[in-house]
Amino acid sequence: MQSNVLLLRLFNSKVIKRCRQLGRTMFSKYLLLTNVGISISLSGAGDIIEQHYEIVTKQKEKWDRVRTHHMSISGMTVGIVCHTWYKYLDRALPGRTLTIVMKKVIIDQIVCSPICISVFFLTLSYLEHLPWEVTKKEIITKGKRLYIAEWVVWPPAQVVNFYFLPTRFRVLYDNTISLGYDVYTSYVRHDNSDEEKQTNLAVINEDSRDTKENS
Repeated sequence: MQSNVLLLRLFNSKVIKRCRQLGRTMFSKYLLLTNVGISISLSGAGDIIEQHYEIVTKQKEKWDRVRTHHMSISGMTVGIVCHTWYKYLDRALPGRTLTIVMKKVIIDQIVCSPICISVFFLTLSYLEHLPWEVTKKEIITKGKRLYIAEWVVWPPAQVVNFYFLPTRFRVLYDNTISLGYDVYTSYVRHDNSDEEKQTNLAVINEDSRDTKENS
């Protein structure tokens, strides 16, 4: 009995009330900033986890801060896309019947997933000043690997997302589920075989040579 009273007092305390008010503000008035902040943080966290594994397994010597910074920025651009997409999808297909949910899941996978994957690679290529030929090759080859993985991870996860959660919590849920996927994303993006490294280097050198000749 006494423990129940203590729990009730804790639930009604000023700290808890302020936290609840902060949560309502973050997921209503500042929803875009909240979603983008979550995406940046978890994309960076996924890369840190992947790099830590690479260091432990002797695949690299130390943490690459620039790589994590770039991955975090890719989380920002993808987060903006997801924020806008979910608002549009819920307006276009209102309701939570099983039919509506399955339509949303299929449309999300066919339309939004390829867009997000492309935005991810385009963002990193811009930050790393990669030529278009290398970017296009990454979208086709590595993007295909990510897209196949998405069909395993996201359809069941999105059923829960579209059926149970309101729009304002969708990006938060996505990022929570996708932390493990973000680790895989970082791995795929930076997993270059020797042959692929040589091909990309040749494309970059050729692009640089053409730029010098035209200047």
